[in-house]
Amino acid sequence: MTIQRKVKRAVDGDTLEVGTKIQGTNYIRIANMDAPERGERGYSSAKNKLNSLSGETITIVPKGRSYNRVVADVRYNGKKIR
Repeated sequence: MTIQRKVKRAVDGDTLEVGTKIQGTNYIRIANMDAPERGERGYSSAKNKLNSLSGETITIVPKGRSYNRVVADVRYNGKKIR
């Protein structure tokens, strides 16, 4: 199942907030991505890079759930976000 949603903002370097809920949540954790956590070196850079998707439509392929987020493969313009 693939779902398309518009990105509201990057929460951090590996989590996006979308405008319309999927499986009861607006938060999408990008599968197999390990971004620096807040306070770690590279956090701001990773978040800013992901935040460049704000306002764009992404394609989401849900894989599971974790911490009230949908864990999913995410694609933008046909390319997988990593």
